Amino acid sequence: MGVPVGVINILLGAGGGILAVPILKKCGLDQKEAQANAVAVILPLTFVSFLLYARGQYVYFAENAWILPLSAFGAILGATIFKKLSPRFLRKLFAIFMIWAGVRMLWKL
Repeated sequence: MGVPVGVINILLGAGGGILAVPILKKCGLDQKEAQANAVAVILPLTFVSFLLYARGQYVYFAENAWILPLSAFGAILGATIFKKLSPRFLRKLFAIFMIWAGVRMLWKL
């Protein structure tokens, strides 16, 4: 099941978690565990993706340097909020995000 996660992550520039969360839930994890473990799976996968993109000269370090501290702050904020949310609410939030992302992608075709 990891192969499709890796392929999606490379082809979409991220997004492996889109598949990882449902796969991990089918393996018996609850919503919070699935999301947390998806991040644990996606982190090294994203690093591999980054290396492949950087080697292909698709990464512009100077132009993107400003986003790293803001993203780190967002991650800390998200982790703080994550602890307080129920698995049921997270499942609904994940579904809404998936629908929004799908509609947005279709809209940009």
